[in-house]
Amino acid sequence: MKVGIYAGSFDPVTLGHLDVIERASRIVDKLIIGVLNNTSKTPSFTAEERVELIRRVTKDIPNVEVETFDGLTVEFAKKKNARILVRGLRAVTDFEYELQIAQLNHKLDPKIDTIFLTTSVEYSYLSSSIVKEIAHFGGDISKLVPKEVKQDIYDKLTSK
Repeated sequence: MKVGIYAGSFDPVTLGHLDVIERASRIVDKLIIGVLNNTSKTPSFTAEERVELIRRVTKDIPNVEVETFDGLTVEFAKKKNARILVRGLRAVTDFEYELQIAQLNHKLDPKIDTIFLTTSVEYSYLSSSIVKEIAHFGGDISKLVPKEVKQDIYDKLTSK
């Protein structure tokens, strides 16, 4: 069974993330969305909230699971018997950083490979940071995030 990990902060999940999730789920037998509980960042949503939002938008993709993790992605992959890490690339600027991480992960465990999925053109400008800023000021995020989570994002971010 081919198991893949798509790890990230997903703070919050966007249509760009969902695009990569849907496409990656067709490549592997099981795709685990690893929601990073990064102690060096202060996310807008708790790890549990991010997991719930992603579960809601992936409920119709049968081979997707969502859970949190701490530490190195490569160690999480080992625990889950995953041999594929999935990364999304929006632009050339993402590639250099992601390439270094992929090479490092492969050095840490040569059995683990990274596949890169380029973001669909309509999401190439999209990031969670942009969504948070627009939502914070009450702007329209309906074309940026899955409809199932739009209100949760407004509720969390416009109340500050």
